[in-house]
Amino acid sequence: MIHNMFASSVIMGLLTGSCLAQTPDDPALGACKSTGLVALQETDKNISDLVIDMESVALSKADTTVENVPVKTVVLGEAYIARGGKTGAPDRFVCLLGEKGKVLLTFFTAK
Repeated sequence: MIHNMFASSVIMGLLTGSCLAQTPDDPALGACKSTGLVALQETDKNISDLVIDMESVALSKADTTVENVPVKTVVLGEAYIARGGKTGAPDRFVCLLGEKGKVLLTFFTAK
């Protein structure tokens, strides 16, 4: 419970930046999708695709750090994980990007 409260506080603190309009070809979304898909496939070889729900995405500029690592962009949203060509309910995801668009963290959780 305390861990969840801490994580929520960190994410809310990161989202104090401005929200930006996003497009499917946004480099931040592309980086989050590609690294997220690779990470998911490492744990489950049946995962064939990751489809980000553009209507749910919030992309925010950030100017903060975690430990000593700068966080420049936070992406929140929902994504459909395709397993064996079939998708189920969307999963929520958080993606943190650092300097030069480097993905620092991509985290998926079922609703």
